[in-house]
Amino acid sequence: MKVLKFIAWIALIAFVVIQFFPIDYNQSETVPQTDFMLVNKVPVTVEKSLQVSCYDCHSNNTDYPWYSKIQPSAWYLEDHIKNGKKELNFNEWGNLSDRRKNSKLRSIIKQIENGEMPLDSYTLIHKDAIFSKEEKEAVLNYMKTLKDDLE
Repeated sequence: MKVLKFIAWIALIAFVVIQFFPIDYNQSETVPQTDFMLVNKVPVTVEKSLQVSCYDCHSNNTDYPWYSKIQPSAWYLEDHIKNGKKELNFNEWGNLSDRRKNSKLRSIIKQIENGEMPLDSYTLIHKDAIFSKEEKEAVLNYMKTLKDDLE
């Protein structure tokens, strides 16, 4: 019993100590002129779907949930967002070449069609990020139109 009590105290102390190691929050007050929504004429329904389902991980401005203040979940979120932005940052869309945009659009279409995006780990908590059938169809049609216009 003493061993379990000792382990519990160590775990509690470790949990408290890691709270003093904050993350770098991905938040910005400005929307750059290179943002996907500004560069393209995005229909309102598609814009809303992208904002809710994609922009938290794929832009420079994340709307953080309450648990982002608690370690180690904050570290998980920080890593997840950095990886998402490395793959695609909608705020930097205007800086991409047409070839790169075409590649990103193919990837977006494929991942949405295959149900890979938005991630299940994200939609588990953010139920509003799940595409309805109509939203999914609208987003896919818009992305396909953009891709066709680039070719």
